[in-house]
Amino acid sequence: MARFVRWYGSGPLHLLVLIASFALTGYAMVRLFVVQPWEVAIWFLGAAILHDLILLPLYSLADLSALSVLRHRAPAGPTVPWINYLRVPAFLSGLLLLVWFPLVLRLAVPYPGDTGLSDNVYLGRWLAITAVLFAASAAVFAVRLRGARRAGRGDESRPAAGHGAAP
Repeated sequence: MARFVRWYGSGPLHLLVLIASFALTGYAMVRLFVVQPWEVAIWFLGAAILHDLILLPLYSLADLSALSVLRHRAPAGPTVPWINYLRVPAFLSGLLLLVWFPLVLRLAVPYPGDTGLSDNVYLGRWLAITAVLFAASAAVFAVRLRGARRAGRGDESRPAAGHGAAP
């Protein structure tokens, strides 16, 4: 087992899940290409160009900006790595916007007839979901920060060895 982990880098369950996900993706790709090969190829090419040339530099710049703005503050107590509590809701909100942007931005003409909903509701719902994602992330961050501060206080309340404390 140690030889496998050293060769692969992770456990066999990880490899099995990875192979299963590639098989499922391959199956979906074959099914899509059979139905609409040119549309799927254009979509993948456009998605790759959009991601690599536009979105990746934009969200990398936003991440670096957030890190540089808040990096220079001196911590007053125990700290918890905070950046992922900002990254995760921003990523999920952006993913939802990417999937639903025609409806959120009121660009989709055929959808109101297909869904039975007016296109006025999607922007408010996307904003509400985004607010809930950031609020939940802030709540989890606050709980983790409080736990870290309590753990830090517990260590400070014990007298240091060599200052009259029994070992």
